This record gives sequence, C-alpha cells and structure tokens, in this order.
Amino acid sequence: MDSESFRDWRRSMGWKQKDAADRLGLKKRVIQYYEKGDRDGKRVEIPLTVELACLALSMGVRHYDGRPLPRSAADLTGRARPAADPSTIASID
Repeated sequence: MDSESFRDWRRSMGWKQKDAADRLGLKKRVIQYYEKGDRDGKRVEIPLTVELACLALSMGVRHYDGRPLPRSAADLTGRARPAADPSTIASID
C-alpha cells in the first residue's frame, strides 16, 4: 500500500485523519506521514500490519478474537484461485 492508496482508503471510509488514527491505534501525525509518504525527507513505508488492519476495517472487522476464520483467503479478496495441477507443483527442500 502506498501513500496515495492509504489516503484513498481513508477517504473511502469517510474518515478524517483523526478517525483513521483512532481506529488504527495510531497518532494522527503517523497518519499524516503515511499519506505524505515521507518524514523529514525520508521515505515512510506503511507496515504490513497497518495494511492488514485497513483490510479488516474495510470489511467491518473491529476486533479479532484469534479464532480461525471460516473462509479462504480467496473469499476475503474476492479472487477465486484455480485448483492447482499436482503435476506442476514443485517441492521445496
């Protein structure tokens, strides 16, 4: 997720920067750094944990109790994965 995608996500949720900060458990200033893409001239990367939290919030998940999810990852992203052809699967040693 880049800074523009993050800003677009926040706006699509109808949130101000403070709202996003509160829901993600971050400070408003961090949200500003993520949206700008840098801090004091140094590139700021959005951590995977924040990206995944954005996904969860987009799906209406505000809390997670640790139980296994009943769906596959394909269901979560809306992309169906074709069944793998066993003859094309390489083993990893």
